[in-house]
Amino acid sequence: MSTRADYPHFLSIPTRWKDNDVYGHVNNVEYYSYFDTAINTFLITEGGLDIHRGTAIGLCAESHCRFLREIAFPGSVDAGLRVEKLGNSSVRYGIGLFRGGEDALAAEGWFVHVFVDRDSRRSTPIPDPIRAALAPLLVEAAP
Repeated sequence: MSTRADYPHFLSIPTRWKDNDVYGHVNNVEYYSYFDTAINTFLITEGGLDIHRGTAIGLCAESHCRFLREIAFPGSVDAGLRVEKLGNSSVRYGIGLFRGGEDALAAEGWFVHVFVDRDSRRSTPIPDPIRAALAPLLVEAAP
């Protein structure tokens, strides 16, 4: 199982009132929103991804989440991010979700982006600035 040390980048995300379900904890679908937020915040702030006008965009090809501990509102999520595979036009991220300030993993998963041309939706190489931002996050995938 992964630890905080396995993730070279973190983003703190506040939970929201609407994230909780009738059982009093964050609903499972929100975990994927945390994945998306961690990844795209990194791509925009560190890789220069222009979500409105850029010629290349990343589309989710597949994702997975393993739920280990509950997360609830109020609180925050520390989303750990790493790159497990960096291809020509695709990237597989590893994401670890931790309750704010805690060391125990609450959830872990992966997410695959395939970069495509915005207009044609055909595969395109990962733009150089994004590749340069992702490269330092590349680690050997956890078993």
